[in-house]
Amino acid sequence: MSTFRRAAPPQGQTAAQPAVPRTGGPKPRNRPRTVDRTKPVVDEGERLSKKVMQLKGCSRSEAERYIEGGWVMVNGVVVEDPPFRVQQQTVTLSPDATLLNLGDVTLILNKPPGWLDGVDTEDDDEDEVPRAAPAKSRGGKPQVKNARTLLTAQNHYADDPSGIRQLKRHLLHLEAEVPLETGASGLVVFTQDWRVTRKLSEDLGAMEHELIVDVRGEVQPEHLQKIARALNDERNPLPHTKFSINSTTPESSKLRFAIKGAHPGLVAYLCEKAGLEITAMRRIRLGRVTVSDLPVGQWRYLTAHEKF
Repeated sequence: MSTFRRAAPPQGQTAAQPAVPRTGGPKPRNRPRTVDRTKPVVDEGERLSKKVMQLKGCSRSEAERYIEGGWVMVNGVVVEDPPFRVQQQTVTLSPDATLLNLGDVTLILNKPPGWLDGVDTEDDDEDEVPRAAPAKSRGGKPQVKNARTLLTAQNHYADDPSGIRQLKRHLLHLEAEVPLETGASGLVVFTQDWRVTRKLSEDLGAMEHELIVDVRGEVQPEHLQKIARALNDERNPLPHTKFSINSTTPESSKLRFAIKGAHPGLVAYLCEKAGLEITAMRRIRLGRVTVSDLPVGQWRYLTAHEKF
């Protein structure tokens, strides 16, 4: 129902009756359309894909693949958009241009702590790992940043060992299958490759996740005994987990956890049972793929020899 009310007619007047359409008589002729011939006709040029078709003598679909593959330059600048319009610019095709090895890619991101992992944003902020308080919106609700927003050309690791040429299409249609607590940092996988998606979804339960956990104070043998008792409690079966001390001082300690499968909240539960306070958590390995020296907040390509 409309929120606007029809205005009442002024006093002493009546509302106008709706006009009755004519049923007879000559119909009005359509007026001829006037064209302003004083305006110059703008030449928008030709699609870049058409120019490549002429250069390479190939089909339109192949021309578009050459462009999306980053092999085409306009006035010396790489253009990856097939609909791009060219007029008098010089269009060149790289002598190394090939339609081979233009497959889907997989990206490895070192997620910062306090960011959503980009897998499932509905449950990520319900974890029990401590995290820095995010900025608040005007409504008073916390705004948690999504790790997907870090997948930009600016955040590509400068020392990426893969040798893959970065393309715009590499940052599109990416799926993420392996969750990581919002409060934790470390390795998160985004992929276009259905084979990687299938591997991470079907074999995730058998894949080992290695995490380094910082806790406050010195870890004593009794702390480890409490973790072991929690893992061996038949009343509450937990995933297969290996743990050890990496380093310990009176001020802080580092624990290493290797867990079969992704189980957000498990490490926090075990540390709580042991009376240990978590100050930081970082996933450093997933299967056989490690985050290595990738800086926090940056991403790289999965190399050809890396397998999960």
